[in-house]
Amino acid sequence: MRRFFRPGWLGLHSIAIVLIGIFMLAGWWQLERAQGGNLQSWAYVIEWPMFAIFVVAMWVRMVRDELRGETNADPGPVTPPGAAPSPVIADIDDEDDEELAAYNRRLARLNDEAARP
Repeated sequence: MRRFFRPGWLGLHSIAIVLIGIFMLAGWWQLERAQGGNLQSWAYVIEWPMFAIFVVAMWVRMVRDELRGETNADPGPVTPPGAAPSPVIADIDDEDDEELAAYNRRLARLNDEAARP
């Protein structure tokens, strides 16, 4: 449980608390306006607490993901549905041509550098 008291998590906790407070105060303000005769404010009486519930739901989800260890998991390459499959890299025999071998090593190095985040 100590991981939730690190600076990053403390910042997320405080942001969630501030947002929930702001959204609930905005809902209370709209309730007072609605009771004063402003019909449009009745929609906001429902809307602002829903925003607060969304913040709570996202906070709970982030805490559960952290407890499960899913935040550090690398999903790997993601291919969108309907996308073309990644090209197959052919193994080329370049031992006879030193210039071609050097070129292929350079391309492989550039590909490795581009693949790193």
